[in-house]
Amino acid sequence: MLLMDWSLELLENLRNYAWLADWRDFVDILIVAFLVYKLLALIRNTTAAQVLKGIGLLLVVLGVSALLRLKMLNFILSNTMQVGLTAIIVLFQPELRKMLESAGARRFPKLLINRTDDEQTRIEMVLNQTVNACSQLSKNRVGALIVFEREVFLSDAIKTGTPLDAQVSSMLLKNLFFPNAALHDGAVIIREGRIIAAGCMLPLSENTHLSRELGMRHRAGVGISEHSDAVAVIVSEESGSISVAVGGMLKRHINTETLSTLLKNELIEQEDPAAKKGIFSLLLRLIKGKNNEKK
Repeated sequence: MLLMDWSLELLENLRNYAWLADWRDFVDILIVAFLVYKLLALIRNTTAAQVLKGIGLLLVVLGVSALLRLKMLNFILSNTMQVGLTAIIVLFQPELRKMLESAGARRFPKLLINRTDDEQTRIEMVLNQTVNACSQLSKNRVGALIVFEREVFLSDAIKTGTPLDAQVSSMLLKNLFFPNAALHDGAVIIREGRIIAAGCMLPLSENTHLSRELGMRHRAGVGISEHSDAVAVIVSEESGSISVAVGGMLKRHINTETLSTLLKNELIEQEDPAAKKGIFSLLLRLIKGKNNEKK
């Protein structure tokens, strides 16, 4: 009965809050939800995720102890939670640092600007040259790691390599990853359709669920996609299989047709970015809806 009364009271409070809320409250909720989502995405498949589960369990026990009036247990947990904020900052320091670095490294988004037809054509040519190079490297079982930079700058990784600033071509990519070449062990980074650097060292993935058969090249590809919004293409030296890493996720054993489709979907704008459904358009619809209700 106590739990039922508490649930009814909670529902009543939520109904009253929804009745009194205006568009600013919805914006506030969406922003907080977005920040929580980004934080969860950063700690997914890491040791910090296990810590977060422990904190969640502690909060559940605290709530149950309050409902059942277990005074001693509730007193101990309540005093423990008083230092919870400091503990969270210490425990999640690496993840918080990643989030701040990612936010600070982003370019300002060009929400109202589309690429010109010439730029779209140039990017398509770059992707075609990359796919052709990966196809030949795969057949010859030559390892490769090609990273496409997007909004988040990869300056730290670029500094570890050799500057090139060269036009992307299938022949150049194959030469860079030739087994006896000086830069074949590192990654090639492509920025705005040009090879900006080669032989770059990338951060390794912290994902504990990756297959043990994956080598350092795959872990580096997944790692850079965890730390940024970059797209990484990996060719296995052992099997010749092609993989793509985006957002910390690895898609393995794909053919060249699938590789071409994936790269175009990720790197070529299919429509006006301002028209895409996202948080900005959702906020605008909420604001317009509230204004129409007032009228």
